Amino acid sequence: MMIPKSYRRKYWSFYKRRPEKRCHESLLAELSIKNFAIIEELTVSFEKGLTVLTGETGAGKSIIIDAVSLLVGGRGSSEYVRYGEKRAELEGLFLLDGGHPVFDLCTELGIEASDDMIVMRRDINANGKSICRVNGKLVTIAALREVGRLLLDIHGQHDNQLLMEDEHHLQLLDRFAGEEIENALKAYQEVYSRYMDVMKKVKELSESEQEMAHRLDLIQFQLDEIESANLEPKEDELLQEERRQIANFEKIYEALQNAYNALRNEQAGLDWVGMASSELENVSGINEGLNKVSESVANAYYILEDSTFQIRNMLDELEYDPERLDYIESRLNEIKQLKRKYGATVEDIQAYSAKIEEEIDRIENRDSHLQALKSRLESIGKDVAIEAANVSEIRKKWAEKLAKQIQQELKDLYMEKSTFDTEFHVKKAERDDDAPVVNGMPVQLTKHGIDTVRFLISTNTGEPLKSLSKVASGGELSRIMLAMKSIFSAQQDVTSIIFDEVDTGVSGRVAQAIAEKIHRVSIGSQVLCITHLPQVAAMADTHLLITKQSKDGRTTTSVTPLTKQEKIAEIGRMIAGVEVTDLTKRHAKELLNQAKLVKTTG
Repeated sequence: MMIPKSYRRKYWSFYKRRPEKRCHESLLAELSIKNFAIIEELTVSFEKGLTVLTGETGAGKSIIIDAVSLLVGGRGSSEYVRYGEKRAELEGLFLLDGGHPVFDLCTELGIEASDDMIVMRRDINANGKSICRVNGKLVTIAALREVGRLLLDIHGQHDNQLLMEDEHHLQLLDRFAGEEIENALKAYQEVYSRYMDVMKKVKELSESEQEMAHRLDLIQFQLDEIESANLEPKEDELLQEERRQIANFEKIYEALQNAYNALRNEQAGLDWVGMASSELENVSGINEGLNKVSESVANAYYILEDSTFQIRNMLDELEYDPERLDYIESRLNEIKQLKRKYGATVEDIQAYSAKIEEEIDRIENRDSHLQALKSRLESIGKDVAIEAANVSEIRKKWAEKLAKQIQQELKDLYMEKSTFDTEFHVKKAERDDDAPVVNGMPVQLTKHGIDTVRFLISTNTGEPLKSLSKVASGGELSRIMLAMKSIFSAQQDVTSIIFDEVDTGVSGRVAQAIAEKIHRVSIGSQVLCITHLPQVAAMADTHLLITKQSKDGRTTTSVTPLTKQEKIAEIGRMIAGVEVTDLTKRHAKELLNQAKLVKTTG
């Protein structure tokens, strides 16, 4: 695929690698939407920097974000298809720098990706089924989601719920810790997997005596039954072949007899071929052609003669044995019964026999096996405890870094009296004797280590630290999440970020601080932001107005890039509401001038 020259010119600055920017850049350049919700047909171009989407409530701002979310693998349904249409069509063009990790993923998925661009497409049918494509290749929704994860980071109002639910805090902390915790967790999980395998075997051997006795009786009976059958490898296949021969005795005998008669009786085929060979041999010396024909016929004669002897031998050896046929039928039936119980083939039955033989040995020598397994478990338990303690230490180190950075970010957002911290808790094991010991305490292991974490905050001086869900208001949650996004965005390879009304519940100077924060996140990357705050709108590099119209009894949504004067009018509307006066226009101009100053001075 080739990037159109118009795009090369338009986004040339994007292709100039920024040496100070360590992460790989991605840019959502264009979005096409057709028959999606109340959108009939719409094509929107996006730029680098901060793009804000504003408009009246219900105009369709969030619908555009929903479209982008579905394009990168979000959950779809038939409800998204515009009423009366067969399907909704979504398509997006992403421009990337040459070393972006999505190209490695595309190679793994067999997707052709060149010229530093990715085209994603998703069609949602009226029945709710989706057809997904990346650069024209059909892919699964899971693959679409994997690609989209590396291109876009969508943060909506729902994401605040991650902060409200303690079980998600560990995920957020590990995300912040990045590669260091990822490598430590990988090492831990490798040992953890071995530990759990041995633990399972210990539990199996530690079952009650009665259960063990019942199990031993059962598998001993099974082993005796299999061994008494004296099965040979491929025995069933060989017997079936023999049965087929005996069952077709008359047919085989008649065919062999007729073939022999045709070749060997007086004046039969072999005699005529011999005569032909003799006649040709007499003239073979005349020319090369006759010599070759003579040799061919002579060879044919010798082959037919040899075949005749073989047929004769077969006829002599051929005999019908009804007793042998009865034995074969009985044996095959016996093997069939064993197959129903122990495996699809003779080899499977023999493999099962070997398996239960080992199990019998383990049960009969249970104590010694159990002791050996417990020793092994203890040894692996020490290793897993070391790895778990390492993961925990790394998390605590990064939790301190996170607290410092978040408090600085919150200070910028007029929450300077706030104190942020991470509470670590290790769950004690129910049975002390078998559990690994970390820092002198027997602990419960999970796939993600031994830690449960919870983010705590105090929003006012002198107040104790409490869980976010019990302390933070909607506006405070918005600021805390924005603070985290500001921190995380600097570490991620995803440079296209979407904020869907993250400024909910704030106003005044806080709104201005949020506006400046969102703008700083957008420097060197791309941020799309739905907002109702004039302060955020004023900071935009690109301002898109979302409006809703009625046409032919149907509602449609349109997107319009605003000029400088139109920006003033729209920001004035956001300030004043319905009626835009000269005073609100002046206020809007002041906001724009203030925003320009902030951008210039940093």
